[in-house]
Amino acid sequence: MKLKKPSCKVFFAADPIKIVRAQRQYMFDEKGERYLDCINNVAHGKLGHCHPEVVRAALKQMELLNTNSRFLHDNIVEYAKRLSATLPEKLSVCYFTNSGSEANDLALRLARQFRGHQDVITLDHAYHGHLSSLIDISPYKFRKGKDVKKEFVHVAAAPDIYRGKYREDHADPAGAYAGEVKKIIEEAHSSGRKIAAFIAESMQSCGGQIIPPAGYFQKVAEYVRGAGGVFIADEVQVGFGRAGKHFWSFQMHGEDFIPDIVTMGKPMGNGHPVACVVTTKEIAEAFSSSGMEYFNTYGGNPVSSAVGLAVLEVIENEDLQGNATRVGMYLTELLNRQKAKHALIGDVRGVGLFIGVDLVKDHQKRTPATAEAQHVIYKMKENRVLLSADGPHRNVLKIKPPMCFTEEDAKFMVDQLDGILTGLEEAIGTQTESVVPENIPCRTKMPKEAPSELLSDGSPDPKENPGQKRNRLCANKPPLLSKRLKT
Repeated sequence: MKLKKPSCKVFFAADPIKIVRAQRQYMFDEKGERYLDCINNVAHGKLGHCHPEVVRAALKQMELLNTNSRFLHDNIVEYAKRLSATLPEKLSVCYFTNSGSEANDLALRLARQFRGHQDVITLDHAYHGHLSSLIDISPYKFRKGKDVKKEFVHVAAAPDIYRGKYREDHADPAGAYAGEVKKIIEEAHSSGRKIAAFIAESMQSCGGQIIPPAGYFQKVAEYVRGAGGVFIADEVQVGFGRAGKHFWSFQMHGEDFIPDIVTMGKPMGNGHPVACVVTTKEIAEAFSSSGMEYFNTYGGNPVSSAVGLAVLEVIENEDLQGNATRVGMYLTELLNRQKAKHALIGDVRGVGLFIGVDLVKDHQKRTPATAEAQHVIYKMKENRVLLSADGPHRNVLKIKPPMCFTEEDAKFMVDQLDGILTGLEEAIGTQTESVVPENIPCRTKMPKEAPSELLSDGSPDPKENPGQKRNRLCANKPPLLSKRLKT
């Protein structure tokens, strides 16, 4: 039976694609067509799809043992040591889970047990997972037009200096946004409520690729800790070197800022389901004193730990952090050139390989170009580049590719974007309208031949696939997605 409005969504719902295999930064459909993956922050696990070292580590351990994590095993101990070594010294206790949602749920339990407080401060447009406890603190998932915010949830303004309340011309946007959190705390206290935690992604993804202004997290942490709460840094999407210069994105805020709890997942296992919560001994001891033990059947099992160790090895051995820095800077430079060229680009922001392109219909008013963004991601797909659009207005192009992304990949992606924006702007004129016209000329040019190992299984070279030569005109604009999709 086909549902009128399905509750599960797929990418490009109006024209979905079936992916049958992938290697590094490329994905292949059932016809052998090759797509450049610029959005998959799950299966690529930072290293690219199906990294051979990770696959071998999983296979080797799976052939020996995979069991309940209540048994002793060296892998989980070694992994905890390697993982905690990447973090500030005070963050030393690891709890392994299977997903980022489980990790964030456990983080809330830790925070609430610490002082016996219950209330949580979250950022507007935030998303922290699909469990009921996390939907409650994810304004991104609140139903439109219906106030479902629970009494214990307090929503602070996202620290967006491009479209938010305090912008780049403000004398102290970090202080101003942090002041909003301070006000929330004061109001909560006046109502007899107590703050357990402030939770935020170190860089906000679903909120529109938001990079908090320098000093914001430090000030927020000061106010929250003063209220007896803890600071939870959600690194599920943005950790493991994506920021480039730093292994964890919260580290770009300075050595004087250390969260009380860090959650991680997604790329942690290169597509394998493994996640973790890391916290301080003080918080862990308060949790254990509750008498409620923590146990997760598969969290930290031997196979998951072996995979996690392999991921850390590859990140280090292939200098993927350095690559994120170099390619990220190059890609940002290319996009800023496009910003100077295209009226539709209002802002380019990001760190490392976490970049957002904010499309607008009016530069001065910063009016979101929502329909145009949807048009762009569908036309990019036709040009064999996978992008997504998100943010409160679904007008921000989200760029978060595999960590093995190259400068050639960046150039190819930007060339396709340039061609699509050029055709779009020519058709609608400099005064961009919200309606996207039909049959807009596009340019399609595939990058150089993929490395030979990508085609080693006998699949045809996608450049020779006749399907790629079809339809050099943009098709009619597909219907807009009915809901935003978490990616």
